[in-house]
Amino acid sequence: MAASLSIIIPTHKRAQILKKCLEHLEQQTIRDQLEVIVVHDGEDDGETRGIIPSGVTYFSIPKSQQGVARNRGVDRATAPIVLFIGDDIFLAPDACEKHLKAHTRVVGATHASPLQTTVLGFTTWDPAVGITPVMRWLERTGWQFGYPKIATYAHNFLPEDLQHRFTYTSNISLPTSTAKQIRFREDVSLYGWEDIEWGLRLKEAGVKLFYEPDAKALHHHRITMEESLKRMETLGRSLPTISKINPKLDRMPKGWKLLLYRIFSVVPSMRGTHYKAFLSGIVGTAKR
Repeated sequence: MAASLSIIIPTHKRAQILKKCLEHLEQQTIRDQLEVIVVHDGEDDGETRGIIPSGVTYFSIPKSQQGVARNRGVDRATAPIVLFIGDDIFLAPDACEKHLKAHTRVVGATHASPLQTTVLGFTTWDPAVGITPVMRWLERTGWQFGYPKIATYAHNFLPEDLQHRFTYTSNISLPTSTAKQIRFREDVSLYGWEDIEWGLRLKEAGVKLFYEPDAKALHHHRITMEESLKRMETLGRSLPTISKINPKLDRMPKGWKLLLYRIFSVVPSMRGTHYKAFLSGIVGTAKR
């Protein structure tokens, strides 16, 4: 049977977590319609290859970044639709089926072009890792998986001016031909913003984002306060670079927004310490 959905998973030396991710794919209600492609970003030490089950396409690429790995995976995809997930994403048993049904339903109900529809599934933290207060804050504020901000658009298209901010590659599907045409940038090496920048180019190409909250996934990744602040500083460092590459990216704080960030950054709160780390990253890049 020809595959209906190609699942692209970038990974890097996280064999045991990837193994659990693949086990969840084996439990999918439409497993016989799936093509699973794992792309190891960097040289494999042998451990990852050792846990890859038969029937899964697996290969390594020279160390780059996740966007490049996704592009290489799309190049190998044979199904008409691709689903991007992370190696620490555990899909609900019917998640893949929900993605495919959403594509069919949206095209049938709205007469939208199949090539102009992207489907975003729902992702939240895996309780098994022990959810920390900072993880709750990241989710609530939208600094990571801001689904509370789009709850009103469940089973609907996001507004065009908002959609690029929610092109989360933890759980998102689109036509393979569109993914081959609108690829992730390969000229950015720093972590952060590649999803949003890709989403911005999708929007400019007329591709709409449909939110299907019933395509559920758990993010099996625990984040401490220290790790979160380091991530925020990295996001700050990478933002000026990606903003120069794509000036249409609208995330750089300016004017009154920058003033508010500076005011809050001196307050010893969850938001204040994160804003301080974020601004520190931006300033550090500007001084180089």
